[in-house]
Amino acid sequence: MELNHYGDTVMGVVAQEDTVEGRMVLLTANVHSRNYGSQSDLPGVKLPDTAAEAGVARYVLKFEQDNRSLPIYQPHPQFSYALRHGFDQDANAPFSATVYITHPGVQDGQTIPSGTGCVAYGEGVYTVTSGNYIYSASIETPGTQLDVANTAEDGASSAGKLMVGTSNPVAEVVRYDSSTGDLEFKILH
Repeated sequence: MELNHYGDTVMGVVAQEDTVEGRMVLLTANVHSRNYGSQSDLPGVKLPDTAAEAGVARYVLKFEQDNRSLPIYQPHPQFSYALRHGFDQDANAPFSATVYITHPGVQDGQTIPSGTGCVAYGEGVYTVTSGNYIYSASIETPGTQLDVANTAEDGASSAGKLMVGTSNPVAEVVRYDSSTGDLEFKILH
């Protein structure tokens, strides 16, 4: 996902379910906490389950800025200070994680795991790759209104994707790049 221009609404949030970067989400209660409650004050975000939730899914989700040195282990071990003693300690094994040698926020189409801190962007102009919208020929026309797909009507794999529609418009097309399939859109106020 690319940030072209973002407005005043930029929030640190916690993903409440596995969510692909660049999907549209809505605010919800946060049920996750780590490092002795350090994330308990952040709002949660989730993909829309119903058409009503899709109408208020006005935030696009992106990985948080991460200044940790590489490699990055996602998720972190359950024990906050476990890695200080290394992986050869009994309390640290078994340990299952994805290891990133490049920050996941600079890669396209990566999934933000549930419980992970991330950033929700409100009004602004953003570009997403072809996996983050449901294609139809009219999506190539600037000014086309976009709704957000939801689990109940469009299936779990489509939830949070932008699609052409006028029932609950949350965004509009700015530009469609036919050579790459990238969609540039503006979130409506």
